Amino acid sequence: MSASTDRKKRQEAIANGTDKKTIAMQEEAAKKKKENRRWTIGGIIVAILIAAILLANSNFFYAKTPAVKVGSTGYSAAQMDFYYRTQYLNFMNQYGSYASMFGLDTSKSLKDQECTMSEDGGTWYDYFMQQAEDYVKQVTAYTKYAEENDIELDEDSLKMIDDQMTSFETEATSEGFSSVDKYLESVYGKGCNSKIIRQEMERVSLASKVIQNVQDSFEYSDDELAKYYNEHKDDYDNYSFAYYLVNAEQEPTASAEDGSSVEEEAAEAETAVTDETMAVAKKHADAIAAAATSTGDLTAAVQAEMGDTTLEAVAQSAVQGSNLPADYADWLKDGSRVAGDKTVVESEGTGYYVVVYGSRDANDYHMASVRHILIQAQADENGEYTEEALATAKATLEGIYQEWQNGDKTEDSFAALAQQYSQDSGSASTGGLYDSVYKGEMVPEFDAWCFDASRKPGDTGIVKGESSGYSGYHLIYYVGQGDLYSKYLAETALVQDSLQKWQDEQTDGFDVKEKFSLKFVQA
Repeated sequence: MSASTDRKKRQEAIANGTDKKTIAMQEEAAKKKKENRRWTIGGIIVAILIAAILLANSNFFYAKTPAVKVGSTGYSAAQMDFYYRTQYLNFMNQYGSYASMFGLDTSKSLKDQECTMSEDGGTWYDYFMQQAEDYVKQVTAYTKYAEENDIELDEDSLKMIDDQMTSFETEATSEGFSSVDKYLESVYGKGCNSKIIRQEMERVSLASKVIQNVQDSFEYSDDELAKYYNEHKDDYDNYSFAYYLVNAEQEPTASAEDGSSVEEEAAEAETAVTDETMAVAKKHADAIAAAATSTGDLTAAVQAEMGDTTLEAVAQSAVQGSNLPADYADWLKDGSRVAGDKTVVESEGTGYYVVVYGSRDANDYHMASVRHILIQAQADENGEYTEEALATAKATLEGIYQEWQNGDKTEDSFAALAQQYSQDSGSASTGGLYDSVYKGEMVPEFDAWCFDASRKPGDTGIVKGESSGYSGYHLIYYVGQGDLYSKYLAETALVQDSLQKWQDEQTDGFDVKEKFSLKFVQA
């Protein structure tokens, strides 16, 4: 190859970038470009990780991104935390002392515990979350109804919310939190603050007002109420009766040889009723039923047959039909029953009931409207109420009574004293008023005073009252008769039926759609 040809080829190679020097330069440039790209990508990844960490430690996912969407309304994780915690706290307030009986261990994560309350399975977290979602669905639908029907919160409702927010501030201070928002976050979950909590309290309060307005709008004639009660009288009427359960003896279901294992000994301890022991129980029950002539002598018949003077029949009075034991409810509800009727009913795997019929009450009495002032006795360190403590409570109430008598002795002045002195938190704020008291609702002494046949408006009196939760004295002012209890029962049921129909109509189409941020709602 001539020099000119070689030079020509080098020039072409340079022009095409294929000479060794150019190729080396291109490779080096490509390498640097690749490294730069790697560092750039690495920098982006680091930036993303840093951003993720910052977001995780902020309230962004809790307060800014949707956790669920109901119709066109979105709820953040913080808002859902409010509804979730509300459902949980309501449950604990009602059943907290019995939580373990439901299989709920409050010391462990709710996400790791199977829920015994749910028919569909799942954890306790799932159970409370489903309740929260159902509640949010209702609140969304009812507040939309409020907007469409110009329903707003009144000053009293807003003041109640103001008072609650003020109490949060007080609690935050007393418990050492640096701010009320920190306190609310500890109660309701991460991201919850005063703004969110107040917003949801207003939303819930407005939804409650809507329900109350709708409920108050339902009206029924006396004929409609009487017809409804008559159609459901078996479940509404009250029944009085007495019963005794003759238990069948239990016999061992397995026997063990000498030298048996621990497992075999355990098996030996297992017992169950047999056909033979059930037959013996039936024989005793038949004999008791033959001897008994009324609810009052059932105990004597039991003791004579069983040869044990410590045994007693159970007397039941004013048991509503819907609450009767399933084993003999139909027998008691039979319209042909008369006092002294009796029957023997099998309780499968247990024994036989002897039941004696007493009476049936159609609830055609007037309820009572009363005001009262309660002064409780102070329990000692053992939870007992001494005679001295009871005397002190009674003396205090007698002083209040004298104060009322020294005044104008009106219902209004009584109500004012109830607001000032009564220790019944359920009625003090309304002047001690109980507007629709029915038989058996109050403690026996209170109940007997209210339904004394001679009672007339303006009557007053002091009675002792006690239950599992208190012991003390009531000063009662009789306002007058209320509606018939049968009418009240029918109206309550009809209102509930109508309200449920309205609620179903309002929530129809308001499906709850779960979003990514729902995972941040804390158990």
